[in-house]
Amino acid sequence: LPQGIQERGKEIRTFMPRYGCINERRHQLHEVIRLSGINIIINDVDHPLIIKVASIPSARMQVYFIDNQEFFSRKAILTERASNKYFEDNDERAMFFARGVAETVKKLGWQPDIIHCHGWFTSLLPLYIKKYYNDDPIFSDSKMVVSVYNDEYPKTLNKKLSHKLTLDGFNKKDVKHISQEPNFINMLKQSIEFSDGVIQGSDSISADLVKHIKKTGKPFLAFKDELEYMDAFNEFYDGILAETAVSS
Repeated sequence: LPQGIQERGKEIRTFMPRYGCINERRHQLHEVIRLSGINIIINDVDHPLIIKVASIPSARMQVYFIDNQEFFSRKAILTERASNKYFEDNDERAMFFARGVAETVKKLGWQPDIIHCHGWFTSLLPLYIKKYYNDDPIFSDSKMVVSVYNDEYPKTLNKKLSHKLTLDGFNKKDVKHISQEPNFINMLKQSIEFSDGVIQGSDSISADLVKHIKKTGKPFLAFKDELEYMDAFNEFYDGILAETAVSS
């Protein structure tokens, strides 16, 4: 998707967590000192933000990796390798990733027209961009697009997630969906709440989510297969930006 959209004339930056299972030597990741060195407070604890980057020469693109020793050094993504049990701190890892992306974009001095979030792990980013960073000129015109997938996790995230978010200045209304229960559906509803457009990323998603998306009345793009999604996404982005131009 990033390569295809870039080939259609848009400048793209890609961000992802630097999970410990990523081979840094093989993929030639290296730390960007000028972007690192920030501390992000999560649940009243300071966590150093480390930014690494790798290039994809064939696509003429760079991928920025959000890293932190405590959150992303383990040799797994979201679950224990032996037990397949979900990590207890996945909520704080998601908070750190959201803040880390925003802080890195600020350091780059790059003003994104559209920030496209994929999957539940990114579901806190729209909240942060629209509320925590709402006065920052870097994000003043940024539009949030959310892709909803069938990447469901069992049970819930840490029950104290909504409290941890209030420590960043969010009120109960801001985190109303998570406050009910930080389960998969509510995390995505939270993401949609602060989005400007929604894309169905899997061929089937929860009926509850479909109903919620329709209720919001936000621009929605139904699932597209491999042959048509690239142009459909590009047109959807243009539509979101065109709405902005008309409304302003």
